[in-house]
Parts: sequence; structure tokens; C-alpha cells
Amino acid sequence: MKIPLRRVGNSLGVLIPKTTLDSWGLHEGDSLTLSEQGLRPPAKGGFAHQDLDEHRRAISFAIVRRFTPREIRAQVLANLYRWRDQGVWGEAYREWQEIAEDQDDGRLYSVMLGRDENAVRLRQSSPFVGLLSKDELRKINEETAG
Repeated sequence: MKIPLRRVGNSLGVLIPKTTLDSWGLHEGDSLTLSEQGLRPPAKGGFAHQDLDEHRRAISFAIVRRFTPREIRAQVLANLYRWRDQGVWGEAYREWQEIAEDQDDGRLYSVMLGRDENAVRLRQSSPFVGLLSKDELRKINEETAG
């Protein structure tokens, strides 16, 4: 939906349709969150499935921007070997191991950043722990939480 900008005093503003406000559960005096991603209603105490995957994709984007595929693979494999030794292993981890051991950057990136069912499923078990600092993760958490 396109919403035009309108002059409001010395500023610009938007009129949000009542049906949208009702679906968000907002009333006069409530607040919206403005970020680089857009204008959103406040979080409702948890992520919807799609929102949670977008959060995981944001983490993946940050990793892809900062690290080479070789560095990503090394951390993924280190985590997977450690988790296997600790008895924490699942089918998705075997798939991540195959992806990390395959030197195809496109395959790695498609799973990290893709929107298809397989990428979404594998991101639910992302083995990227340790690549981003706590500060970097906190910033991403704040941005995706609104």
C-alpha cells in the first residue's frame, strides 16, 4: 500500500488507514517505531515465525558482509564438531556440515540468505555462533525487534 506524505506544520506526516491501525491494535496516543526498515507497530512480546526468520537473515547478512566464505565455513565446522562431541546433533547439522565442506560459495550464501523453505528450515539451526560480537548481535536484535 502506498501512503502519501502530507504537510503537517513544518514537517511531513502520513495518515494511516483505520483498518491498518485496528489490525495493529493501535489507538490515538499509541506509538509506532520508525527505523531504517520502515514504520512499524510495537512488538507484541515475541516474534512471529516470519519475523524470526527475518531476524536470522539479518544476522546472516551481517556475517556475510564481515567475513569471507572460508572464515564462515571454518567457524561453522568448528561449532558443528564441538556440538557433535557434546552429543548435540540433529539432521540439520549434517546438512550444514555438507554445505560447509562443499566449497560452493553460492550454495553457502543461498542457505544463509535465501527465502526458500530449505533456507528458512536450515536457518532455524544456524551454526554461526561466535562470528559476531555481543555488541553486533545486540544491535541486530534492537533493529529487528523494532
